[in-house]
Amino acid sequence: MAREREPVPEVGLTTGALARRLGVSPTTLRSWDRRYGVGTEVRTEGRHRRWSPRDVAVLEAMCRLTSAGVPPAEAARAARAGAGVSATAAVSATAQDGPDGGSPDGDGRSHAAGALPLGDVRQECRGLARAAVRLDAPAVDDLLTAAVDRHGVVGAWHDVMMPVLHAVGRKWETSGDRYVEVEHLLSWHVSTTLRRATRRVNPPAPPPEAVPATAPGPVVLACVPGEQHTLALEALTAALSERGVPTRMFGAAVPAEALTAAVRRLGPPVVVLWAQARSTASTPLAAHVAGTRWGARGARRRPLVVLGGTGWAGSAPSGMPRPGGLGEALELVSGGY
Repeated sequence: MAREREPVPEVGLTTGALARRLGVSPTTLRSWDRRYGVGTEVRTEGRHRRWSPRDVAVLEAMCRLTSAGVPPAEAARAARAGAGVSATAAVSATAQDGPDGGSPDGDGRSHAAGALPLGDVRQECRGLARAAVRLDAPAVDDLLTAAVDRHGVVGAWHDVMMPVLHAVGRKWETSGDRYVEVEHLLSWHVSTTLRRATRRVNPPAPPPEAVPATAPGPVVLACVPGEQHTLALEALTAALSERGVPTRMFGAAVPAEALTAAVRRLGPPVVVLWAQARSTASTPLAAHVAGTRWGARGARRRPLVVLGGTGWAGSAPSGMPRPGGLGEALELVSGGY
């Protein structure tokens, strides 16, 4: 639950206190005042600014809108007018604008780099990146949820989540130990959003001795032993659930024995094995899973093993497809189901 803001004292806040409250620099506040007229006329006898409760409310609204990707000038106008524009609604509106006024091109993409090296991305990415850098968890959650609602899991993953995750990773690599907290917060909220988008279409697990010989079990998704990166597999799980395909997601670093036991118990038509690093990709493990059988005598079956992640590059065994992205994996796995 989000922490409630402390009330603004009647005497107003100093510029430093307001900057800390909003998560921006004092220079940003002075720049917004000069460029967009969202400052304050109240000053102490020493000519120091004091920001009234109304000033703070306007700037909090502007921060919400700019975090959502609304151009600062437009955000300032809406905040001053007290229009009550929500962050997600503002993104939807500005994403339809043309190049006039600094909004995206007709394809809904923004060419402004912002605080992270985003490049040519959708408008939502800029807002999500700003919210992540500000560690504004409520805004990050709202924007990710809106992206899934607007584009579906596959579109949100490819066009919003991945570009910002990659941008944070690049910033982290070039900034020493900085931005680690941004990457962790963003990854956690991406995972939360994907899990929330996973519909409850999963049938109950049968007892070990009663795996049906004909009816397909749920698709099994698991990271190989030693592999901790799960986000792409979580995205595939959510995308499959959008199509009504039952799944069992086992997460990070699943031991080989546990994976084999799950396959024998569930009888999945497809098993997805994720390995992001070559050091974790195990061809013998993949072959063992592909040879695992279940079902009654005379009707025993084996799963199709799908290899996900860059770790399998150059080492994928024959007969085990390695899709190039989430969309391709979704078509392959749902088709095999």
